[in-house]
Amino acid sequence: MNTNTNMMIETKHLTRRYGTRVVVDDVNLQVKKGEIYGFLGPNGAGKTTTIRMLLGLIRPSAGEVLLFGRELSRHRMEVLGKIGSLVESPSYYGHLTGHENLQTIQKLLGLKKNRIDEVLETVRLTKDAHRPVKGYSLGMKQRLGIAAALLRDPEMVILDEPTNGLDPAGIHEVRQLILDMPRQHGITVLVSSHLLSEIDQVATQVGIINGGRLIFQDSIDVLRRESRPRLRVVTERPGAAQMLLRGQGHAAEIEAGALWLEGGAAENIGAINRELVLAGHTVTRIEEVKRSLEDIFLDLTGKDVSL
Repeated sequence: MNTNTNMMIETKHLTRRYGTRVVVDDVNLQVKKGEIYGFLGPNGAGKTTTIRMLLGLIRPSAGEVLLFGRELSRHRMEVLGKIGSLVESPSYYGHLTGHENLQTIQKLLGLKKNRIDEVLETVRLTKDAHRPVKGYSLGMKQRLGIAAALLRDPEMVILDEPTNGLDPAGIHEVRQLILDMPRQHGITVLVSSHLLSEIDQVATQVGIINGGRLIFQDSIDVLRRESRPRLRVVTERPGAAQMLLRGQGHAAEIEAGALWLEGGAAENIGAINRELVLAGHTVTRIEEVKRSLEDIFLDLTGKDVSL
């Protein structure tokens, strides 16, 4: 049995089929203690199905889930008791206040009453705690859902698309809550999203899933390093400039009327500019162009994927 207490989530060849359709295909996730793990992929990629298997809501067709180093299939109650979750839209009673909604959950789970005030403060809903939830904004309802996930004082929280449908203010509030969980409360977070910009702003580790397969898993910094800059050069005679630069060992290509140089060329902007000018070329524009994480994502998942 795996006894690595630093590994909060580990899946081994996790697979889920519906008939002949494979929704999750041989996925090996690794989430370590203290991380914010961004689980990224387009809609329909298999994120929610994977999360439902992590939470024991559906059974894998093959493979296994280990939580806190223990097999979910054999230690279900023990390991799930350490996890808070928000999968899709939070459930609530609109006619009850935020405090009363949490009180209902607290009684069902047999938790301490003082946890309600603590989690309401954590999600910044203290001043709205005694208002009916039907009057809450969408962002406030989402924060109430996160408060419910925090009620049992979990070691890990799993959030499925927590910013989906929120306005910019709501997105900012939820993002800050996610960032605070490891820093202030020692909680490991797995957060899924189809928005690369959201994952980029919170995650320490990233897993990218597409078509049910995990196609990338590493730190957010490694993903950013994939973004090697290119050099874009605009001259009045790009063909002649291309021949000159190629003759000097630069891999130069012409795209949309401009010269593009790969790799380390951006580190030698001054030298390349000088070479062109000395050869009689007028350089009207020269700039370093970095590939965005969105570009990298599209390269990894295929150009036909829409986010």
